[in-house]
Amino acid sequence: MPAEATPPGSALRSRAAAFPRRPAVGRGGGGSPSRLGGGGPRRLLERARRAWDRPLTAYYLILGSSLLITVLGLVMVYSASMIKALELSLPASYFFRKQFLAALIGGALMYAAARMPARLHRALSYPMLVVTVFLMVLVQIPGIGMSVNGNQNWIYLGGPFQLQPSEFGKLALILWGADLLARKQDKRLLTQWKHMLVPLVPVAFLLLGLIMLGGDMGTAIILSAILFGLLWLAGAPTRLFGGVLAVATTIAVLLIKTSPNRMGRLACIGATDPGPQDQCWQAVHGIYALASGGWFGSGLGASVEKWGQLPEPHTDFIFAITGEELGLAGTLSVLALFAALGYAGIRVAGRTEDPFVRYAAGGVTTWIVAQAVINIGAVLGLLPIAGVPLPLFSYGGSALLPTMFAVGLLIAFARDDPAARAALAMRQPRVSWKSMRRRVKKRPSGER
Repeated sequence: MPAEATPPGSALRSRAAAFPRRPAVGRGGGGSPSRLGGGGPRRLLERARRAWDRPLTAYYLILGSSLLITVLGLVMVYSASMIKALELSLPASYFFRKQFLAALIGGALMYAAARMPARLHRALSYPMLVVTVFLMVLVQIPGIGMSVNGNQNWIYLGGPFQLQPSEFGKLALILWGADLLARKQDKRLLTQWKHMLVPLVPVAFLLLGLIMLGGDMGTAIILSAILFGLLWLAGAPTRLFGGVLAVATTIAVLLIKTSPNRMGRLACIGATDPGPQDQCWQAVHGIYALASGGWFGSGLGASVEKWGQLPEPHTDFIFAITGEELGLAGTLSVLALFAALGYAGIRVAGRTEDPFVRYAAGGVTTWIVAQAVINIGAVLGLLPIAGVPLPLFSYGGSALLPTMFAVGLLIAFARDDPAARAALAMRQPRVSWKSMRRRVKKRPSGER
């Protein structure tokens, strides 16, 4: 008997019946965690890692953290300086207005630095170094230089304005040193120790000598940290690095041993009592301010220590007032912002192929992070009081202006990265006004 003919499509239907189709998943239904946003902490960590590795992460971290530090610093300067201004028979907002004006000028400098190409920064390095050395020499001339708190490192500009040239010396050393090392690296001269040290170390020692003539050891420590950072980035061997460090340490020990004031500051590390003649008064009351803040502080403007108990509440010890008024939450927020700024600077220096950008970004990051560590360490009683301000946060226009220009350098370098430049170009609008007008259909003249 002949076999029946198989109807067309019966094999496909039987195969489909054997393997039933999965039910479609709607927007509100269940599904795999990997596709619908589940997956728990592992997926969240993966998303955070991908966001952290984006080309514009460093750019946004530098811009955001620096602006937040500056704005929060303005708020705390106003709160911490009100009583000091009233003690001097000045308006309560006197120091805040000066700091706000410096922040506006610094913002313009930061914007200009962020828009300058690297070759223009390199062209400015030598004139900036010469002008800075000239101003630092003028500081030591009687009648021109001013002494503040025992340190001869200021120039009077007239009215309420003063200038501290040593603050600009940090920026000048970074730009000049980065240009010098980059040119020597292009000529493959950094493999010889004499080319690595000369003339970088002699010029740095010249700046250090001019600073120490005025007695400002805190700024000298920051400048030494910048020098070591540049040498480390240039690949200095351990023996060479150790030799320079040994010489600097020996000089520092001699300067401390020969000064009773510096020896007294060294003895106040970890002090819990003002001691004889109240020599540890400032250090102890800084700890009192932090201890009384608790988790969330006593409230903005409600500090007790700024009422004449804590010296320099709006400059060197503004972090203590921040802890008293904003508590542990406020101080940790400030630390997190500085950590983000430091990480972004290291990332910019580590991902570039341009030697000048690497040295300059590394030098700026070393400057800001080292100064923040020294200031905060002194407030916490872990380091001797060095008399250096908290970058972008403490009161002082001479410190704020070069620091904001240096942050503009980091922003320019972060924007100049090829991947970041491509990402920024993709975000710019590509449709012009004329092309939009062409897309609009013209209505007939009789249409309403």
